[in-house]
Amino acid sequence: MSDVKHHIADDLLAAYVSGALPHPYAIVVASHISMCDECRVRHEAQLAVGGSVLETLETTEITADMKARVMDLLDDTPAKPAIRVPRRQGIYPGPVVEALKGGQPKWRSLGMGVKQSILFAGEEGSVRLLYIPGGQAVPEHGHNGLEMTLVLQGAFSDEGGRYGVGDVEVTDEHVDHVPTAEPGPACICLAATDAPLRFKGFVPRLLQPVFGI
Repeated sequence: MSDVKHHIADDLLAAYVSGALPHPYAIVVASHISMCDECRVRHEAQLAVGGSVLETLETTEITADMKARVMDLLDDTPAKPAIRVPRRQGIYPGPVVEALKGGQPKWRSLGMGVKQSILFAGEEGSVRLLYIPGGQAVPEHGHNGLEMTLVLQGAFSDEGGRYGVGDVEVTDEHVDHVPTAEPGPACICLAATDAPLRFKGFVPRLLQPVFGI
């Protein structure tokens, strides 16, 4: 996509390339890279830089006996089948299709037409699909950690600007906002968090433990 305006920051991309980015955020970054030509090029560049660094590291000689044992282990290891990378299905990038295990989202209503489908939840955080009807707003909230949101369909706007398909918004504990879907098709997003949100309203706070957000 050439019309993406909000990209992955260099530090997050570097963490993804190094394997240090927590799984929920890695799904968002991988999905964005599959949708954004610019970040795909930056990703390949960082991979190349990482390979160059490895080539400059000093090597350590091993004994002939150790080398023989390593070769024996390699001979005894059965060949692994080729890894099949899931293909994009409709609006869902390959990494989302993989998280869905090739199925469809299991939507759960959050009220006011807003729905979510949790793809993963663990100690590192959670990642979910959000469905926001056109013209509908998500209740005002802040954050206790980092939230990364990728638009897969439609668009939304908040205090940070407008986010369309392929755009990524990254917010933290310093940001309070009211994401509002644009009129028209529903806005469907992929969102990863590592801590519960801070809702302003009483009802969202009351229901928060039930919905796991």
